[in-house]
Amino acid sequence: MHDQTGTSILRNAKRIVVKVGSSLVTNEGRGLDAIAIGQWCEQLAALIKDGREVIMVSSGAIAEGMKRLGWTIRPKAIHELQAAAAVGQMGLVQMYETKLRENGIGSAQVLLTHADLADRERYLNARTTLLTLLHLGVVPVINENDTVVNDEIKFGDNDTLGALVANLVEADALIILTDQKGLYTADPRKDPTAKFVREAHAGDVSLEAMAGGAGSGIGSGGMITKILAAKRAAGSGASTVIAWGREPQALIRLTQGEAIGTLLVAQTQKMQARKQWIADHLQMRGSVSVDSGAVSKVRNEGKSLLPIGMTEVQGDFSRGDVIAVRDENGAEIARGLANYSSSEARLICRKPSTEFEKLLGYTGEPEMVHRTNLVLSR
Repeated sequence: MHDQTGTSILRNAKRIVVKVGSSLVTNEGRGLDAIAIGQWCEQLAALIKDGREVIMVSSGAIAEGMKRLGWTIRPKAIHELQAAAAVGQMGLVQMYETKLRENGIGSAQVLLTHADLADRERYLNARTTLLTLLHLGVVPVINENDTVVNDEIKFGDNDTLGALVANLVEADALIILTDQKGLYTADPRKDPTAKFVREAHAGDVSLEAMAGGAGSGIGSGGMITKILAAKRAAGSGASTVIAWGREPQALIRLTQGEAIGTLLVAQTQKMQARKQWIADHLQMRGSVSVDSGAVSKVRNEGKSLLPIGMTEVQGDFSRGDVIAVRDENGAEIARGLANYSSSEARLICRKPSTEFEKLLGYTGEPEMVHRTNLVLSR
């Protein structure tokens, strides 16, 4: 068994990203595995009814497209991969929609490219959409937008996509379901002395040495991509489990605290990781000055920054950029991610949220900077 820390991580996880690989989804390339997808969807529905929020990152579009097109060998040409993805995506999404609906849960298709998450405004838009879907009790089914990506913007594998989504929504845990029981000290198919790794720290460099290359001809990942995905997910405080996708009721049992697969524990607490990222790793594009009341709310009460407390907007920034929050003397009291661009901020400065729609033409967030995206200056 995992120690108490390991056991409680999944048991206490409220927001979970589940990633399933191509070979599982398509039964080793033979076509969409309706029974397996149905079983995962049944478990996802049970988790939602248990009060959790779940996102599914599913591979399988290209593999399903290959089957529908009668191709037996995965093509290397980007335009052929894109065509296969376009054909396969139809069946993949239809299958999830059907199986989730059978369990009384709605689904939504979300296609992402690396460019969506590299651009701060699109990043925030994707985040807002996903969090809204979770709030509505809908399961977002996410895949890379294979029909439009090229070599430069491909995630390369959906393990990486799963980790980036975990970062995006600040998930508590990432569960990667694969065709292996978990991580071994060596490839168990080649080395009979390979030992199973029950638990380790995400980001431990020795893990990368253990992982081999790509596992099958169906997908583009391998154990190494899962190790690196766990390392990436840990950056925002999410721990990762790598487990066998055909383990009966794996998702339910994991969230009940049972030790299945390999647990890679994040060393950074969730809020610490996000605050550290804002404080240290992003350049500021502008600032807003606030009145003494707003200073007190932000600094002493831990509240969000509302536009009504702003007195002036400096610089030229976009939604999602990091801005400084300054007091009436110009001293920085905090910094955070702006929910509005500088031009929008100037329009809603000193205004209550009830006037935003009239001023902006749409209703956005009530905060200029939400408290979860706000770091007090040292």
